Parts: sequence; C-alpha cells; structure tokens
Amino acid sequence: MRAVTYSQHGPSSVLTVQEVSTPGPGPGEVRIKVDTAGVNPTDFKVRNAGPAIPFDFQVPCHDAAGVIEAVGSGVDPARIGERVWVFLAAFQRQWGTAAQYAVVPARLAVPLPAGITSEQAAGLGVPYLTAHACLFSDGPLDGATVLVAGGAGAVGHAAIELAVRAGAHVIATVSSAQKAALAHAAGAHVVVNYKEPDAREQISAAARAGVDRIIEVALGANLALDLGVIAPHGTIVTYASEPTDPVLPTRELMNLNVTVRYMILYGFTPVMLTQAVADITDALTEGALSALPLHRFTLDQAAAAFDAVEGGAVGKVILDVE
Repeated sequence: MRAVTYSQHGPSSVLTVQEVSTPGPGPGEVRIKVDTAGVNPTDFKVRNAGPAIPFDFQVPCHDAAGVIEAVGSGVDPARIGERVWVFLAAFQRQWGTAAQYAVVPARLAVPLPAGITSEQAAGLGVPYLTAHACLFSDGPLDGATVLVAGGAGAVGHAAIELAVRAGAHVIATVSSAQKAALAHAAGAHVVVNYKEPDAREQISAAARAGVDRIIEVALGANLALDLGVIAPHGTIVTYASEPTDPVLPTRELMNLNVTVRYMILYGFTPVMLTQAVADITDALTEGALSALPLHRFTLDQAAAAFDAVEGGAVGKVILDVE
C-alpha cells in the first residue's frame, strides 16, 4: 500500500510517501480501506517532537473515514463492508490513517450513520472527542452558559455544536469576520471578536450571571478575559498547550472558587470515550453536526497538508486517499 511515513522527528520535510507492506488485522482488530484522513494539530506536534518512535517508521494521523475490509479473530465478520469513522489510530500504534489502509482495534472504528460523507466523518475524531470531554466532564450543560474560545477552530466548532445540542447558551470568541461567520454557522448564540477593546463587556452582557464553563484553547493568552467573565464556581477547561506555561493567579481563582481543568485526548478513560462516541453518533444521526470548510490534499501532498494545519488554516484539512 501507499503510505505517508516518517522515521525521525522534525519538520514536514521528514514525511515521505512510500510503498509499504499492507498490515493485516490481528486479534480484535479491523483493517480499514481509507477514503479520507483528517489532519489535526496534534499530528504535526507529535511529528515535530513526540515520543521516541518505536517502529522502523510511523504512519501519522489519527482520524479517518473508510470501509472495513478485513477483520481479525474475535471480530464479527459481518463488520466487513461497514462504513466507519476512525479515531486514535496512531496512538502508540504504527498504522495511522495517512495511508491506503489502517489497522485499529475494532472499538476505534465506529459505524457511520447513513448520509454522512467521508469528508465530514474524517473530521470527527480528535476535535469532537476533545470537545465532548471538555464540555461534559463537569456535568450536564442544560441551562448553562458556555464560552468557547476559538469558535472557528475544529475543536471550537465541535464544542459549539455539542453544547447547543445539550441545551447550553453558547458564546464564542473569534478574531475575524470570516471566523465569526463560521461560529455563527455552527450555532453560537453570541459571537464576540476578542480583539475588540470591549470584548469583556460584550461577553458579560450576553452572560449577566457569568459564564459557567469556558472551553479554552489559549489559557495564558485569555486568562484575564476568562476571569473577568466567569461565574463563581465556574470551570475553565483547556485542551491546548502554549509555548510558555501560564501563571495562575491563585488568590483570584480561590476567591471565585474557580476550577481549572486540563484535558488531553490521549489520557481519556474508556468510559469518557464510550460516552463521547455514543453522543457524537446520536448527534450525527439527528443531523446536528456539520463540517467546516475543507482544504483538500492528496497523499503525495501530505507535507503541504501538515504545513497548512501548522500555519493555522481556517477550516478542516483532509487527505483524499483514493
């Protein structure tokens, strides 16, 4: 099969496209013929400076849409031919989704509801699983006010949709008119450009009792704004690291009884993942989720795709494998 690979950490120039042996599914695994793979920030971060590579080469990317075409022992053969979305394919495993075929444990290949395109399905894994855990790890959202920082990003987009579906009043922050349009399209009730001098006042006007939960992409950069609008006993959940660790104002956090929670997909428990997969599947079936604008690349253009994500492309970067 043709696959994107790398054998050492570094910039996108370490990526190569080569012919490698097609892996077979082991016990409890399925092999997926990949239609479309999703590229996420975590993919270039791991490629740049991730853990030591324990294989001759690594195939990157966690997310994909495709069809199960072989199963290992212990997996129902009736799953052959099933359209699925895939998550965490490359976590502590060699065979990521930037290839014609990927092999994953059967539980990481989730049946797709009818009518969901491969392009949308390839954007589900990392963004929606992350958003779900950030939103619901501190309880239900019905009637709560949620602030989503970076509402036009992949995780932000997912968080807006899932929070609206759960009955929350959703405020999103963005940095441009283009991004504001995307946040509105995702369903945000209020969208604020955080670069405007009265951003705090706009958020406070939309959340008179304060914000109950903040989904944060840049804790250090946004902490002052967050503390200016959060309600007592509120929660700030951050899912992205920054070049410099933020300094937390302990007394101010204590006075507000605020919780600061750090989340990373690689450490989610099986219960968290199972609940997220079930809720995402239900939302797909209801038609409650939508896709971001696409930036399409082929396998041979994988380096450019990674560079687009690293450069902050607005929308979703995918690899058209076939």
